Amino acid sequence: MIQADRLTKRYGPTVAVDDVSFTVQPGRVTGFLGPNGAGKSTTMRLILGLDSPTSGKVWVNGHPYCELAAPLHEVGALLDAKSADGGRSAANHLLWLADSNGIARGRVGEVLDTVGLTDVAGRRVGTFSLGMSQRLGIAAALLGDPETLIFDEPINGLDPDGILWIRNLMRSLAADGRTVFVSSHLMSEMAVTAEHLIVIGRGRIIADASMDEILGRNKGAAGARVWVRVEVGRAPELARLVGRVGGRVIDRVHDAGEDAGEDAFEVAGLDSTAVGRLALDNSIALIELTPQGVSLEEAFLELTHDETEYSSAPSEFAGAGRSQT
Repeated sequence: MIQADRLTKRYGPTVAVDDVSFTVQPGRVTGFLGPNGAGKSTTMRLILGLDSPTSGKVWVNGHPYCELAAPLHEVGALLDAKSADGGRSAANHLLWLADSNGIARGRVGEVLDTVGLTDVAGRRVGTFSLGMSQRLGIAAALLGDPETLIFDEPINGLDPDGILWIRNLMRSLAADGRTVFVSSHLMSEMAVTAEHLIVIGRGRIIADASMDEILGRNKGAAGARVWVRVEVGRAPELARLVGRVGGRVIDRVHDAGEDAGEDAFEVAGLDSTAVGRLALDNSIALIELTPQGVSLEEAFLELTHDETEYSSAPSEFAGAGRSQT
């Protein structure tokens, strides 16, 4: 596992990481989220010994990274997909890494096959696209078959097939009992990949909880955490019935009488089964009955709305600055 204890990093007057403590457990994918400049990359560099903390400590599998005799056997990391020497071939890049840590050379072919780069193993890394470089970086991280894996924005540059591949890879690594720590700005992907989240803002931990807890503590439409979207032919009638049994309509119903046409609204306080049974018992035909919930993007924005260092002003109108005729 990864353990940080009161970890702090200052660059002159700037505090990049501020008294951070957390544990990344094995057996699950832990997402590391935060706005730009929040301290994510600095924290990962501190874990890997690439920067020294101003104070505090961080351990990987019970030891500081710099004390690991053969680190690639214990920790695999991808922090910068373009860090490999562009003049080397993909295979040679991995071969020297294997030699440096006493890894059998046959392992190079295995990881190239795993990441789908076997056919370009002899090509120079400098000719690779960003997506191919990401795959090579992941191959390097897997090279020593480590128990702990750290990925910083591994999805950048990948096509949809590549995103699905790395999602399944991270899940399978965690299912194998490994520690998987991954940062990403792509909330939709983290929502279906990570089971636990650590959220950082302005160098401080602002949430360390399961995905369900993160989504459950934040509220969406009209203050509801979960709600149900309903579309029926007799919307005002069902809306009144919902209120009688303790539910709450949280979106406007077009009040055009009981014989009005199809309409949609949202209900809080009742689940989809209760709403469906209420409609059935009153012979009201349902067109749509869909459970809703707060998205990870909404939850993240609510958690970090006071922690964003760089915010863009909303545009007044799409055509600002264009000449008028």
